[in-house]
Amino acid sequence: MDYKQKSEKATLFKKWFLDNRFSIVLLNILLFFLIIWIFNKISFVLNPAWVFFSAILPPLLLAVIQYYVMNPVVDWFEKKFKVPRVVTILVLFLFVLIALIWIIIILVPIAQNQIKSLIKNWPNIWNDAVNATQEALRDPRLHEVKGSLQNMIDNTQKTLFKSGQSTINATIGNISSAVSIITMIVMTLLTAPFILFFMLKDGHQLRPYITKFAPEHWQSSFSQLLYDINYALASYIRGQITVAFWVGVMFVVGYMIIGLPYGLALAILAGFMNLIPYFGTPLALIPVFVIAIMTSGSMVIKVLVVFLIEQAIETRILSPLVMGNKMEMHPVTTILLLIGASSVWGLWGVFFGIPIYAILKIIVSRVYNYYRRESEIFSETDAVSSTTGDADKKANNAK
Repeated sequence: MDYKQKSEKATLFKKWFLDNRFSIVLLNILLFFLIIWIFNKISFVLNPAWVFFSAILPPLLLAVIQYYVMNPVVDWFEKKFKVPRVVTILVLFLFVLIALIWIIIILVPIAQNQIKSLIKNWPNIWNDAVNATQEALRDPRLHEVKGSLQNMIDNTQKTLFKSGQSTINATIGNISSAVSIITMIVMTLLTAPFILFFMLKDGHQLRPYITKFAPEHWQSSFSQLLYDINYALASYIRGQITVAFWVGVMFVVGYMIIGLPYGLALAILAGFMNLIPYFGTPLALIPVFVIAIMTSGSMVIKVLVVFLIEQAIETRILSPLVMGNKMEMHPVTTILLLIGASSVWGLWGVFFGIPIYAILKIIVSRVYNYYRRESEIFSETDAVSSTTGDADKKANNAK
């Protein structure tokens, strides 16, 4: 009798806890937060590791970005023309050096003058825009919306003033750390090319080398996981940089044709801002429209035409050709991810939220598929689904 009761209790325990999906999910969530709590308690042990990681991250990150841009060229010359990787790498470095010298000598002085002039004249441009708006609000037909528009202008001015004050205060307060920041920039620029050279030379051997450390029966799956992560990162980085570059070029050409003041500086800003999906270009157009309004009414129409042409080329030709749907992310997911990541990590979250999400998505998907395949919890459902699938196949074959 006692044995029977024990057997029934063991069966109930297995039914409600060991083979219960809900219990397994709750247990995994509990373990996840327990690990986070433990790491939080021993954070003092991990501080040296974090300092070390923070020191090597800037040059490594710069080298990784350049690697994903240059590596396809090195691979193509090696496979197509049997050119040694070292030769192609050195030629690419030479081209990059020539391009940098041209940018420093020709492009930077022009952009620098425009940026200085824009920063110097921006308060006057903004005040003129505010005065023009207030003048327009005197129209009796806009009397009903005058109050809300005036409040919006006042709030915008206060926000800009507070942001400027906080930036100045932060700059003054961090003057002592300016030397360390300059040192970090110099060390990044000096060490990144060496890291990049060896990544381009031996990077294709990294995946097989890392795969060897996995258990033998996992090596195939682990290698495929590394391939998927590398493919996702490469697609995102190459796509974003390529699209941002050509967006900047299109705006440079468009602004030069219509004669927009500070066109080069504003086009460079639009190119950099385009690295932020969906929100970058609209944010970069705010100063453009302010300057266009202060220039003339026809300039506003010209800027609008340039923007519409650029958007048509980017959305219909450039982005589908370069990006496609390689990230497999719905636009709503991307927007919500950008909003959440920017709230938590600020500017870093905007730039790195999507690639980190893509990596985590691949890892979680692989782990879930493995768990579904190996766990007994899903055995009944998988058996039913496979039986249904076999029946459907037989029905289709009979047809």
